[in-house]
Amino acid sequence: MQTHLSDHIKHTEAGKEAAAILRACVHCGFCTATCPTYQILGDELDGPRGRIYLIKAVLEGEPVTEKTRTHLDRCLTCRSCETTCPSGVRYHRLLDIGREIVAQKLPRQGGDAIKRYLLRAVLPRPQLFATLFGLGRVAKPLLPAALASKIAEPSATSTAWPQTKRTRRMLVLGGCVQPTMEPGINAAAARVLDRLGIELVQAPGAGCCGAIRQHLDAPDAALDDMRRNVDAWWPYVEQGAEAVVITASGCGAQVKEYGHLLRHDAAYADKAARISALARDVGEIVLGEKAALVPLLKTDGAAKVAFHSPCTLQHGQGIRGAIEGLLAAAGYTLTPVADAHLCCGSAGTYSVLQPELSQRLRSDKLAALTHGTPEFIATANIGCLSHLKADSETQVLHWIELLERRLA
Repeated sequence: MQTHLSDHIKHTEAGKEAAAILRACVHCGFCTATCPTYQILGDELDGPRGRIYLIKAVLEGEPVTEKTRTHLDRCLTCRSCETTCPSGVRYHRLLDIGREIVAQKLPRQGGDAIKRYLLRAVLPRPQLFATLFGLGRVAKPLLPAALASKIAEPSATSTAWPQTKRTRRMLVLGGCVQPTMEPGINAAAARVLDRLGIELVQAPGAGCCGAIRQHLDAPDAALDDMRRNVDAWWPYVEQGAEAVVITASGCGAQVKEYGHLLRHDAAYADKAARISALARDVGEIVLGEKAALVPLLKTDGAAKVAFHSPCTLQHGQGIRGAIEGLLAAAGYTLTPVADAHLCCGSAGTYSVLQPELSQRLRSDKLAALTHGTPEFIATANIGCLSHLKADSETQVLHWIELLERRLA
């Protein structure tokens, strides 16, 4: 795709990156076939190809309008289009650049600005979020139904952390909302890895991965979140930590990009690249230890499970089939899930900012997940888990919790 970027962006690092991405696009339109919002709305501008044209126009100096922002806001950043694209277009990076420029040229006003400010002020702060979430649980009967549905009780998974000291040590990302909403997930991961001879360590000071602020018009604050995590983890890396383990695939996709996002920061570029190289979804770690795991598993009498593969797992990190294989090795029967490549509608804060589209996607996803009458729905991301759980009659759990149940 030919580009003629305007002077205000052409010679910047963002402009150079955007130009390279735009040149890779050949207008083929394969991406529209797997775009969730295009399938629902049927508007070319609500598909990746149309949004690329909108961003290109902005970068070339055309006026930014509310229509431009509306179509960009509707994007889930699910990256299904990237999996489909034969040219390897890094659409999500172009979208980040485009959204940042739109936010600069057309500042948000009124309720939209306030809502986004509150989300990026509250969600990335674990202690503040925990306090407000606790108050929400108390006041739940008085809250509007849409808000009350997001304040669910955590699963009954134990939060006990193994006390064994192991020679092999790995870091684990605590995250921002997961410790409050589902505190048993990281504990279950720690217990599973402990059985495999690996100690998980939580570094004080590490918190939100930066994805929330990056996608809510605050890229500089997002970079600060990333730097804080690098600083918190670095002493452990120097002491030989084998990996940075992440149990929320949305965070995993973000941490794996630290090296790219901080590549121009002289003080952090090398460290961030090292952190990204060490970042692993917990499924990658368990899969790498499968030979040691299988003898520990009970393989009889397991339940039927439908696995929802988060977009950030299958498209963002390119991990496909691994979790399903681990669950099958543990004796679970995996039920078929139609259109498994499509987003559930959670997409970080999308369920708050685009509720109608989000709920439509969730309804479609739950219909696909429950078609085979599973006893459990498993997933790999806290956002997907809480979003599906809010409207599901079938219990929704993180897959690591189900795997732990099969340990003899």
